[in-house]
Amino acid sequence: MARPVRLQAEALHVQRGVQAVLRGVSFAVSAGEVFGLLGGNGAGKSTTLATFLGFVPVAAGRVLVNGCEVGAEVAAARRAMAYLPEAASLYEHLDARENLRYFLQLAGAAPDAAAIEVALDRVALPPEARTRRLAGYSKGMRQKVAIALALLRDTDILLLDEPTSGLDPTAIDEFHGLVRSLADAGKAVLMVTHDVYGACQVADRIGLLHEGALVDQFAAPPGARIDTEAVHRAFSGQAARRGLA
Repeated sequence: MARPVRLQAEALHVQRGVQAVLRGVSFAVSAGEVFGLLGGNGAGKSTTLATFLGFVPVAAGRVLVNGCEVGAEVAAARRAMAYLPEAASLYEHLDARENLRYFLQLAGAAPDAAAIEVALDRVALPPEARTRRLAGYSKGMRQKVAIALALLRDTDILLLDEPTSGLDPTAIDEFHGLVRSLADAGKAVLMVTHDVYGACQVADRIGLLHEGALVDQFAAPPGARIDTEAVHRAFSGQAARRGLA
């Protein structure tokens, strides 16, 4: 049985003034799949996420969430997704549990104490840190709270913007394992990153974005991971061409 397509970009164009930010980008992400959107700074990765969230107007083409066009049904699209930005805005005067309860209430969800503890366990936030104000947290610890919030939203779709920023190598491996388990449970994951190795570790497919265009795609063979060296060569080649331009 074919898995339902959760996210779809069709010949997507985005302009900022006279500058083309995205140029004809097309891809789809199905339930149970991790799609990594890989590119350097300014490639258009975060802009692509913003179009799915309805924050950026589309000049041409379409973006769809669960088959519905975002521009026509933006509120429904946002309810279907949990978004994890690179630098989540959390309240420093609140502790981890208080932040989670507050933001869940804002999203219209009833915070459940047991579910909050499970989410904090899954992101490996130490129990002794959960009652401390976030003002004393490292960037990596703050990111773990933000990841826990995305998990607690319990949506079918996860949008991740440089999700491992600020995490140490062990925490990065744990996060990739968590993302993989969520996809295996049926969630669709769109992860934007400039980390070639991390993308190859967790993604089923990778799209290489360069100067607003999707210039290459890679897929993991059955039972194996995407070839890191092949992706790195393509990524490095695009970066070199940009430097020579």
